[in-house]
Amino acid sequence: MDRREFLSTAGALAAATAAATLAAAPAAHADEAEGSGAAAALFDFDALAALTAERAAAPYAQPVADQVGSFANLNYDQYRGIRFQREADPLAGHTRFGVDLLPPGSIFYEPIQISLVRQGVVVPLPFDPHQLDFDPSQFPDGADLDTVGKMGWSGFRMRCPLNRPDVRDEFLVFQGASYFRAVARGTLYGLSARGLAIDTGSPRGEEFPLFTDFWIDEPAEDAESVRIYAMLDSKSLAGAYQFDVTPGAETVVRVRMALFPRADVAGAGIAPLTSMFWFGPASRAGVDDYRPAVHDSDGLAMRTGAGQDLWRALSSHKNLQISSFVDRNPSGFGLLQRTRQFIDFEDAEANYHLRPSAWIEPVGDWGEGEVRLIEIPVENEFNDNIVSYWLPKAPLKAGQRADWSYRLIFAPLAQTSGPVAQVRATRAGKSINSPTGRSFIIDYDLTLFQEQLPQIAVNASAGEIVHAYLKPIPSQGVLRLAFEFEPREARLADLRAALTSEGGAALSETWMARWSI
Repeated sequence: MDRREFLSTAGALAAATAAATLAAAPAAHADEAEGSGAAAALFDFDALAALTAERAAAPYAQPVADQVGSFANLNYDQYRGIRFQREADPLAGHTRFGVDLLPPGSIFYEPIQISLVRQGVVVPLPFDPHQLDFDPSQFPDGADLDTVGKMGWSGFRMRCPLNRPDVRDEFLVFQGASYFRAVARGTLYGLSARGLAIDTGSPRGEEFPLFTDFWIDEPAEDAESVRIYAMLDSKSLAGAYQFDVTPGAETVVRVRMALFPRADVAGAGIAPLTSMFWFGPASRAGVDDYRPAVHDSDGLAMRTGAGQDLWRALSSHKNLQISSFVDRNPSGFGLLQRTRQFIDFEDAEANYHLRPSAWIEPVGDWGEGEVRLIEIPVENEFNDNIVSYWLPKAPLKAGQRADWSYRLIFAPLAQTSGPVAQVRATRAGKSINSPTGRSFIIDYDLTLFQEQLPQIAVNASAGEIVHAYLKPIPSQGVLRLAFEFEPREARLADLRAALTSEGGAALSETWMARWSI
């Protein structure tokens, strides 16, 4: 995690108000089960769901969290100077997977209970500062390992031989509220996923649920995946989660969740993703920076339940923007980083061209609802400002369990569309033909249009589209769609463009963008 990533997490968590009490493990400890003559209840998703239902039936209680001793008032470098000892790895001896338990401090203050599940039996991993090393350059007087107060672990990261057979790279981290991140082979940490989003962008203010407890299922020696259970808690609801994670060229997270609302929840965002977009070739106005673009994701891709492929280009705005894409039983959606060349960013530190994309594939019918996109104004790259999620049409009802399942794929570029031309780039700038107009350039993959050019369909919700035309650029492998947008009296407009056959059949993704003053 570099400084941008650390500060981005800080910005995302600064408003967090949700926390939860620690839960007792629902199964016997290993030493209690041995020789007792009684069979211990095995821990699985059903056991977790039962425990979560019990918690949801009780009033929400916010825990008291300490930062004391050597963990109090840590700055960025000091927190980075605390490392988990590899010999303390709870999976020490496993040939493939390893675990680092993460210390409290800085913005990470909620005490999190972490346990192993060994052959179905829960083995707690209590907070122990003696399992940490402290960088002497940051702690010249040594570390206080006895003053711990009510502190606990703040999360954990998992390792495996992701890029090289002899190196255990970290591929997954859970830390802060309900945030988690993963990488695929050849990528670096970028956007985050969350367990749940509640009232994001709402004037009521966002509620940040917290993963209060984790159970890491000890994998078999030949396992390619690891299973993680988690309990989420918040003022409005509690939730039981199961994550089956398979790292590789695509890191796949299979998510199963059961929510137990304490109250009616109309703004529950399912499968939320959080990313950063500061500027790109379509939105550089007022930015004085040597880099051509700065973002973790450049678009929201969607495949509707009817099989339509959509690409919503991300942009920076002066005001909060909320976009809704109504659907029924969506096939998939996600935040992608299609811009994948160093020259597109010219940033040798952040390496934005190596940030992963994340794609959500619902399992089962999700019914009616909408994919919601939120774009928050920013003036730098240090705070995540893009959020997407599925918002079901029907609110969650108090006392009624709600179950969801989906696949979350982290990859350089997951397959997100059917056999249609994808949008490769979006550019925009001041029109040279009109003092009030704006020129838009959309590059599509040229592969499907070698013999005949398609038809153009371009429209705007307000204002006027003029001078639309196509131009093949074979040397770059793109078919360029160019048009000008005249806002007239509009202050906001949604733009849409697609390439079609003469009969109107879609030959490309439908490109969308929002313009605002």
